Amino acid sequence: MAKSRSTPIHLIVMLLVTYFLCTVGKSNALACPLPPELATKLHVDQVAVDSASSDYGNIVHSKPAAVLYPSSIEDIQRLVRSSYNCPIPFGISVRGNGHSVNGQDMARDGVVVDMKSLRENKHGIRIRVYKNHLFADVGGEQLWIDVLHTTAAQGLSPVSWTDFLYLSVGGTLSNAGISGQTFLHGPQISNVYELDVITGNGELVTCSKRNNSDLFDSVLGGLGQFGIITRARIALRSAPAKVRWSRAFYSNFSGFIRDQERIARGSQRDVANYLEGSLVLDNGTPTEWITSFFPPALLPRIMSLVKKHGIIYCLELTKYYFLDDIASEIDQDLQQVFKDFAHVPGFIHAKFVSHQDFLTRVPNVENESLTHPWQNLFIPKSRISDFNSGVLREIVLKRNITTGPVLFYPLNRHKWDAKSSAVIPDEEIFYTTSFLHTGGIDNWQVYDDQNKAVVRFCEEAGIKIVKYLADYTTIEEWIKHFGSKWTTFRQRKAQYDPKNILSPGQKIFNGI
Repeated sequence: MAKSRSTPIHLIVMLLVTYFLCTVGKSNALACPLPPELATKLHVDQVAVDSASSDYGNIVHSKPAAVLYPSSIEDIQRLVRSSYNCPIPFGISVRGNGHSVNGQDMARDGVVVDMKSLRENKHGIRIRVYKNHLFADVGGEQLWIDVLHTTAAQGLSPVSWTDFLYLSVGGTLSNAGISGQTFLHGPQISNVYELDVITGNGELVTCSKRNNSDLFDSVLGGLGQFGIITRARIALRSAPAKVRWSRAFYSNFSGFIRDQERIARGSQRDVANYLEGSLVLDNGTPTEWITSFFPPALLPRIMSLVKKHGIIYCLELTKYYFLDDIASEIDQDLQQVFKDFAHVPGFIHAKFVSHQDFLTRVPNVENESLTHPWQNLFIPKSRISDFNSGVLREIVLKRNITTGPVLFYPLNRHKWDAKSSAVIPDEEIFYTTSFLHTGGIDNWQVYDDQNKAVVRFCEEAGIKIVKYLADYTTIEEWIKHFGSKWTTFRQRKAQYDPKNILSPGQKIFNGI
């Protein structure tokens, strides 16, 4: 009696996934064969699809057709080539650690590449430190928190960071990567020597300022439109032994920005390796941001100051110290730092912490019942006082709904590479402000309404803001966003991703 033959399970999966990818919403699309190597790595089950249908913002929800869990860089290449060769290509987005807030890493009816599988299964580039050359080769899937731990073990550190370190290297380099070190060293994209990138046709290309420089410039700050970063060579320097972490309160906005700019411009630069600012609003009880830093005896006075002025401004800076620094000189330096600053007398506090403790000051907290309708803006210095009076006082303070941190600090344009894809204001000094709202599932719209009111005010007042981590949905908005860079941006897209496969969640080229 002849034995019946069953179809191998990997062929069944491949056929189902192929059919699903190439026919969903595209009834006239031809079948697109996928390599058998991807059969067990492409998942179409509900758990996988749901996991890639939301992000940290928890506001935008968009289902992919499948999720790829790659076990090698070659798997990602195979997927991109499959889409490229498909008569109707499907979109592909890369998910580093799921911390976009407006669906930027999603791919409706396409495929989301979950880089966590490379990171957790140790199949990626990992992190290789070259101590004698002061750089590290880091997989695009790696998290900055792991870069910190690996480099610190050898007494080294990247020069530019983000505030929150549970972000992927490829993710921040696709945007810019900013924090309090940016005024001094530039964003993270200004501190990269070399990249490995998978372009929109599936080719793996090594690029730098010397080789394939146009691709290198395109990808840095390119919102994932030109390639998938699989490796980055990151600049390192000696890590400090300790950090003096200081905060001072201001009731006067002009004094606040004057002192920040003195540091940012360089006249007081030697007093700080890190510079940020923030707002404290009169909304009741002190936040964890205050209670975790300031001594308990100072808290009632701080809240009284906030109650009196409605808004107080906080200047935050650090100074790095190394093993050969003398303790007496450190103490003397601490006394001199704020000598000529315009902060409120008696409202200053400093403490010493390790470098790693400082960099990990923002914890990794996940809560699926919360939403994060964030807004991040760059503001030209010439209009910063108008922004304070029209936005911070007339909108933010009067609505009094802001529950998360509000950051506010200056950056230097000359620290950014003009050839990168990142967009910033034209003025040498510009400010970044971040409204890091936290809401519930049912009330995020009130924060979104405030975000829109802020943008509307700036447009009506002629303040030429630039959105960082922009969430535009129309081609017209993106053209306006990129301004003079748009023509180059579109030409680069045509060259490196001619079939508009990569990062459809950004909603830039979807309708073209």
